[in-house]
Amino acid sequence: MACDLWLVPLVDVLCHSPDNPFAEELAEYDRALAEAGLPPVPVFGYVAGMSGTVAPVAGFDYAALHLLRRAYLLQLSGLPVTPAERLDGDYQQLLEMFETAAQQAHLVWHFDHAGAYVPVDFPHPLVNDALLAGGGPLGSSQGLLRELEAVAPVLGIDPFNPPPAPAPPERPTRLEEPAAGPRAEDGPFARERHVWLGLHAAATRSLAQGSMIVFS
Repeated sequence: MACDLWLVPLVDVLCHSPDNPFAEELAEYDRALAEAGLPPVPVFGYVAGMSGTVAPVAGFDYAALHLLRRAYLLQLSGLPVTPAERLDGDYQQLLEMFETAAQQAHLVWHFDHAGAYVPVDFPHPLVNDALLAGGGPLGSSQGLLRELEAVAPVLGIDPFNPPPAPAPPERPTRLEEPAAGPRAEDGPFARERHVWLGLHAAATRSLAQGSMIVFS
């Protein structure tokens, strides 16, 4: 199944518009951030080249996202990070064995096909009843980037000089259709690397452009 990532520019022409399709979500995120003693989602003034247009940044396979999360949990827990062709139950066992660590990880503790990462730095995903009833835990783009950098070496990626990210989807990908896959020559962690590169591109652009990352 396919999973797309979109960047939502946090510019006033979008966020302050009465037609802003993310108004309710942003209000919930601001409430969750305030409850945690954090500043609200930043909104930036218009500058040339920032139209407020929402655009895709990455696309990958839903199961491959779980493989990357599995690799991160293995590495975080000090266990050998071994390639896996498919999820065979050990990922669920890892979630149960290391539940506290999983719930503190921006990469892991996040709903699939919903939720967001915002460019506000906080140590662990934010969770409350309103978030869980909607898109799920709220993640930090900074926190996501730190965790991607931590797991990169075991996947054979230099986090400070990564390969080019795959091209984003040309159109919204339907959930039930096949997602773009990795190159065959990318080795035993090809699927994890493919997702890593997409998430890394999203996180770095989120911080550079002042954008929110949204799953769909």
